[in-house]
Amino acid sequence: MNRSNIEKIAHTTEDKMLLAKVWDKINAGMCRNIAANSCFLSPRELEMTRLLFGEPEGLFRFGGYPDAERQLLCYLPEYLPEDTLMEDDSPVACLRATFFNGDSLSHRDFLGALMGAGVARETIGDICVDKGSCDFFVSKEIAPYLLSNFDSAGRTRLRLQHIPLKDANIPAPEIKEIRDTLASIRLDAVIGSGFNIARGPASTYINAGKVAINGLPCTKCDKPVNQEDTISVRGLGKIKLAQVNGQTKKGRISVVIHRYV
Repeated sequence: MNRSNIEKIAHTTEDKMLLAKVWDKINAGMCRNIAANSCFLSPRELEMTRLLFGEPEGLFRFGGYPDAERQLLCYLPEYLPEDTLMEDDSPVACLRATFFNGDSLSHRDFLGALMGAGVARETIGDICVDKGSCDFFVSKEIAPYLLSNFDSAGRTRLRLQHIPLKDANIPAPEIKEIRDTLASIRLDAVIGSGFNIARGPASTYINAGKVAINGLPCTKCDKPVNQEDTISVRGLGKIKLAQVNGQTKKGRISVVIHRYV
């Protein structure tokens, strides 16, 4: 752990400012041996904090439920167990908005309404929309404000309540499973297989800076992809290299790719 590494890890001025802010909060908690946490971070920002801090004992990434996309970076001293993050004094709150079942609201509708209510993006975690309800995660500090002021998304009226994190309703993501064999597990090959396009067009997306692995931009077509890596391609969507199996008789590598639809 070294604060000077921020200069090497950050890609933009905004990255530097964010990493410095996260460093100061987490490092202060570690030095004082008290709980500390960042704001909500995107997958890209989380990956940068992983490069900055590594995986020291007591450091957790938490978004309110397992596999949350947007998460806080949290430090817990040794006298606080990890399940403290799920309890009443968690830094994350879950709010449930219910609405008329006949209305159709999307993630974009809720995010736009929250931003329109004056809520900063960094205080908003995942937004999980289902039929007639939406469970969304926010920083604990803004929950009282939203409970008093957030009552609509567009023309749809909302009824809001604070619920325990353990009761959150997380709809299962829609996934298309792709089984294929590749000559090598390089980035352009995985993208080609995952989105059913030729390697040439896949390389075009990569060279244009439209591809990220685990949130971090990548412009190397031959970059090796590891099992569990998530790849997002602007204009195409997101895939995950779910499994890397053994070689076939023809020397190709058997893989399972999940495409989020």
